[in-house]
Amino acid sequence: MDISVILVSYNTIEMTKMALSHLDASSHEIEMEVIIVDNDSKDHSAEVLRSEYPQITLIENKKNVGFGRANNQALPQINGRYVLLLNTDAFVQPDTIEKTIRYMDENPQCGILGVKLLGRDGALQPSCRYFPTPWNIFLKRTGLKRFFQRAVMVDDMSWDHDSVRECDWVPGCYYLIRKEVIDQVGLMDPRYFLYYEEIDHCFAAKRAGWQVTYFPYSSVVHIGGESAKSEGEITSSGRQIESLKIESELLYFYKNHGVSTVVADVFLSTLADGIQMLKDTVKLRRPRWILAHFDHSILMWKCFFRTRMGKQPTR
Repeated sequence: MDISVILVSYNTIEMTKMALSHLDASSHEIEMEVIIVDNDSKDHSAEVLRSEYPQITLIENKKNVGFGRANNQALPQINGRYVLLLNTDAFVQPDTIEKTIRYMDENPQCGILGVKLLGRDGALQPSCRYFPTPWNIFLKRTGLKRFFQRAVMVDDMSWDHDSVRECDWVPGCYYLIRKEVIDQVGLMDPRYFLYYEEIDHCFAAKRAGWQVTYFPYSSVVHIGGESAKSEGEITSSGRQIESLKIESELLYFYKNHGVSTVVADVFLSTLADGIQMLKDTVKLRRPRWILAHFDHSILMWKCFFRTRMGKQPTR
């Protein structure tokens, strides 16, 4: 088997069907198996998939276990030389699978590969990314990057993204992994419910000596946020989603860089919120904008204590 494709489904049945259609058009002569893990969707995703796609392997969860954990559930089913994690709102081009497998075959040092990501409107999305740090997150949030030109940011959108480039991590919406990488470092760390899974995985792969590569010669249209949107509507203003992002950030920093980095992240985040509140006050922005930064700081500190300084997940 050339490739095992894993999709995690969560209230996105129409998107999932479109993703499968594009995937089928990209298969050509490639030996491919498709595994879908449904995270207890409420839109009858599992029923539709069972009925209309009998050829796929369907794993049905009784609750939403998160993105990384759901992908891990597919591991016993995979038979491919490569494993592709594909979002249900990511639509491959007819040549995407063939070109990316060929590149991996010709470059055995490449352990993980991502492609050029485009929005529905054709706009370039961040596709070739670098590891987050408390410092580069702070610079982005405050807009102070212009005073620190040598700082490496998570995203550099200043180049044309038309050449192959080694990077730190690629987004998980099209995430092609050599099976040997999984055998060596595993797949997703289950402590992350949502967000930071692929960052952590790429960190482990690079530490084990593998390259992470951005490949620009095929593209994927990525809508983005569809599953998270359905989760966010459960709570007011999607604060649950923001909480998950912060929690995963703290878990990642503690696991890979220690408690001092977690403390630095919380301190710099609080400082960034204070700076933003001051700027908004001077600019006479609406009170709710100013309060949003205050709320973010409170949420950051709550996550800091709930995770015991990034040591353990809350769900």
